Amino acid sequence: MPASSTAPSNLASPRSAAELAAFARALLEAAAMPADKADAVADILVEGDLLGHHTHGLQLLPTYLDEIAHGRMTLDGGPEVLSDQPAALAWDGRRLPGPWLTLQAIAVAGERAARLGTGTVSIRRCHHIAALATYARRVAERGQVLLLLSSAPASASVAPFGGARGVFSPSPIGFGFPTGGEPVMVDVSTSITTNGLTSQLAREGRRLPHAWLLDEEGRASDDPAVLQPPRQGSIQPLGGMDHGHKGFGLALMVEALTAGLAGQGRSDPGPRWGATVFVQVLDPAAFNGREAFAAQMDWVAAACENTPPARPEAPVRLPGRAGLKRRRQGLGDGVVLQPAVVQGLRQWGERLGVATPWGG
Repeated sequence: MPASSTAPSNLASPRSAAELAAFARALLEAAAMPADKADAVADILVEGDLLGHHTHGLQLLPTYLDEIAHGRMTLDGGPEVLSDQPAALAWDGRRLPGPWLTLQAIAVAGERAARLGTGTVSIRRCHHIAALATYARRVAERGQVLLLLSSAPASASVAPFGGARGVFSPSPIGFGFPTGGEPVMVDVSTSITTNGLTSQLAREGRRLPHAWLLDEEGRASDDPAVLQPPRQGSIQPLGGMDHGHKGFGLALMVEALTAGLAGQGRSDPGPRWGATVFVQVLDPAAFNGREAFAAQMDWVAAACENTPPARPEAPVRLPGRAGLKRRRQGLGDGVVLQPAVVQGLRQWGERLGVATPWGG
């Protein structure tokens, strides 16, 4: 089961999204992050939990705070502009907070797309950017189309098809577009599973539902322990043992559009956690018009949803619709987190002198 659809178990009592975002902002500001950046990071992490991307929600906040504490995340200033063309920009992200930097890039790309039809921002040395679906919703809801790609140069956990050692990161692809109803939001890795889910299952002593990994000899495995040092296992590309050439091809596309265009990636030394990012926004108004775009995509969306299901209990569901349903429910009923996540946040609250929403 994909990480984004894996629901937490043994959940802590729910807290409102606004309360959790305020707590996250307070922690980040106590760690000396400027208020505008803290707002962006807190909102994106809480949105991740609202959409059901729990491995990329508030679970990440203690790691972000540890990165700040050890000087591995830049807090002040903005990106360095390396190139600025009418519809294309290149930034050095200077290891600034990934959610803030990505939102800045989307704002710039969206403004250029409104004027020129498209806007693209390439970012090198960006910090971790959290769940891609959180950005897709924002762009699609204003009538534009987003393509967002991310690779992690310091991570080499995903094997190329036919190989038995990791070369790539899970390298996700985010895509969002508007319809007459709710937007479509795609957030998929080019690997068959993710580092976040496998690490979580390894900590819990559990196995994956299928043999999505490879051990050191290239044998398929469902044991996440093969990825934990000193083991040298790897994750299979999307498509697995039979059709992993497809995920391999997508991973190469991500590398070209992120590391290639940014001029920084796997060939550069350095173990730091972070991302190389490609942001592209397109405005249908500059092509055949937003009405024509909506007519086409509404037809496709309806055709998919009205297709007779292979299993009556599981009708066709457009990407992102389940996450948006969870988001509506979470905004009304509150967000629930795993006890381990709550404990990690409590520890940082005590360390930074910030009261937690759960008390104690």
